[in-house]
Amino acid sequence: MRNFILFFFLTLTVFHSYGQTEQDSINTIQKVEKQVKKQTEIQQLEVPIYQLFSTENYWTFIKLDTRNGKMWQVHFTISEDGYEGELVLNSSSLVWDNKEINGRFILYPTKNMYNFILLDQLKGTTYQVQWNNDKNKRFVSRVY
Repeated sequence: MRNFILFFFLTLTVFHSYGQTEQDSINTIQKVEKQVKKQTEIQQLEVPIYQLFSTENYWTFIKLDTRNGKMWQVHFTISEDGYEGELVLNSSSLVWDNKEINGRFILYPTKNMYNFILLDQLKGTTYQVQWNNDKNKRFVSRVY
């Protein structure tokens, strides 16, 4: 009888410990998932979708959609007869829609005032970006 009580007590202890460990693991996993979700939401809010990059031309900026690499050449003027508006540099996304992340792409200037390097900060892919008022001289080309 004494062995039976000892065996019964040990069995209950093992089952109780197992239940606690599994429940603690589930709670820990749920907490981690909430933290990851919160960090992703914060990142999405803190990193802007669009950024403007200045060129050496006083009247020209490049507008970048940091999620997908789309770009526009932005002109402004202070006179009535000057040109203002946006010209397309790249209207096609450089990544699939489900791979878009705020801040994924960034532009770096070069010594040539008409050229920038576009960097995909997740994959490391680089592109040469050339802006120009002449449509035939504007392009975005992958650097291999």
